[in-house]
Amino acid sequence: MLKIIPLGGLGEIGLNMMVVEYNDVMFIIDAGLMFPEEYMLGVDIVIPVMDYIRENRDKIQAVILTHAHEDHIGALPYLLKEIRLPVYGTAFTLKIIRNKLVEFDLNKYIDLNLVNPGETLSIDPFEIEFIRVSHSTIDGVGLAIKTPEGVIIHTGDFRISHNADEMKNTDISSFARFGEKGVLALLSDSTNVEVKGYTMSEQEVAKNLEKQIAAADGRVIVALFASNVFRTQQVIDIAVRNHRKVVFNGRSMEQIIAVATELGHIQCPPNTILDIKQMGKCREDELIIITTGSQGEPMSALVRMASGIHKHVKVKKGDTVILSSKDIPGNEKAIANMINRLYRRGADVVYSKIAQIHTSGHAHQEELKLMLNLTKPEYFIPIHGEYRHLVVHARLAEKLGMARENVIVAEDGKVIAFDKDGGRIEGRVRTGRVLVDGKGIGDVGRSVLKERRELSEGGLVVVTMVIDEETGVVLYGPELISKGFVFDSATGYLVDDAQCVILEIVEEIEAGIESRVDLIRKKLQKALKQYFAFTINRRPLIVPVIIEV
Repeated sequence: MLKIIPLGGLGEIGLNMMVVEYNDVMFIIDAGLMFPEEYMLGVDIVIPVMDYIRENRDKIQAVILTHAHEDHIGALPYLLKEIRLPVYGTAFTLKIIRNKLVEFDLNKYIDLNLVNPGETLSIDPFEIEFIRVSHSTIDGVGLAIKTPEGVIIHTGDFRISHNADEMKNTDISSFARFGEKGVLALLSDSTNVEVKGYTMSEQEVAKNLEKQIAAADGRVIVALFASNVFRTQQVIDIAVRNHRKVVFNGRSMEQIIAVATELGHIQCPPNTILDIKQMGKCREDELIIITTGSQGEPMSALVRMASGIHKHVKVKKGDTVILSSKDIPGNEKAIANMINRLYRRGADVVYSKIAQIHTSGHAHQEELKLMLNLTKPEYFIPIHGEYRHLVVHARLAEKLGMARENVIVAEDGKVIAFDKDGGRIEGRVRTGRVLVDGKGIGDVGRSVLKERRELSEGGLVVVTMVIDEETGVVLYGPELISKGFVFDSATGYLVDDAQCVILEIVEEIEAGIESRVDLIRKKLQKALKQYFAFTINRRPLIVPVIIEV
């Protein structure tokens, strides 16, 4: 039996991770993270629950990566810390991974294996062909997985583009070749299934960017995703044509540009690139700064420029700031605040609502239809997206003539099985989200998040008391200290009344009762919460500190 088991990426954006299994042989496709949702206060990143992988660690042969975005590779170091596995990917993807492994002190222990688009990897009984796809980062691939039950096509993140350079386009002929031979199942990216038509071409984006840059009288600051190497090369080409020098700023930007340059993906005439400390050597109308921070991330380079705290770049009147990126859901407010700050400093700001200066790396409806028509699968499984995206993609496949029973809408943890009886969902495995907070992995759970939410919304009240163990008499306190709201003189009665509530609870519970302090603590928390909710309509977190002597 062939099994496909998504551990992340089906039902949310990000967290992409999938296990492919036949008998006792398994491999993993991608190991991605997602960034914390609004309620995950203090959490840095989120990675998939990997219990199924731990339970089957002796069966897993490899990790195969489709491309170098964080939502596909960000959880890999956490996996490799526990289970040492060979990793396969394209040149750019592996270079980015190597940098990550250095940060985690894993680079000496992990076997990284290069597979170029068009080449085949053998993991008996699987034969996996890498198929070049166009995306918003370079060196992306889809996978054609030959199994004893038939061929599975995994598109990776893709769009169908038409660049002059064929090596930057999705290899539709290879997808069509497998379609002609017969495809058991297609697993296709659903991220932009709600968007009609085709993705705008990168050539159109380049024209619009050049118009904005050519019209600028002073410095131009272009903010984009660091991983968008193709867009970065476009801006460099525009700079050369407009006789401008280029400065890179932002740690992730500088790292990725170094890798892309080493591999030959970034090219420009000598002396085009300047160090940020050399900016003063040329006129401001001869300068383009390419930077990170298009999503308004705290302390990113562009946010520091907008706030006036950047060490080298002070945004001022005459500057043109171009945000060549899409607003990621949840970042809208941060981006709007950053744009407002840039305007206050006198800059002209160009963003997606003003000009068409960005195109998505994910296929729109017509491209998704083309992928279905090229591969002609017997079964269709939408992947990579929130549940609504999966359902809309499934309906799109049905409109193209696929039988409803052959369209499988699965979620994380569902086991998709194929054998002589066909394809179906057959059981599930444990999956979920692991919250990473600093160096803590998985130690932040619902109770901790609940406490953080209570702290953020209601503040904190600490009650300190010393009680005589034998008599039960209060020797010190109760003293109340608040954080997050103030017991001022106008509400001084609150303290007196709260102390009365505490003392009444202490008197109710007789000395000598087993676990008396724990009982006082529980009753005190409940009573004070009710008291503050009634008197000032607040629900602070109550922390009793009770000492028996």
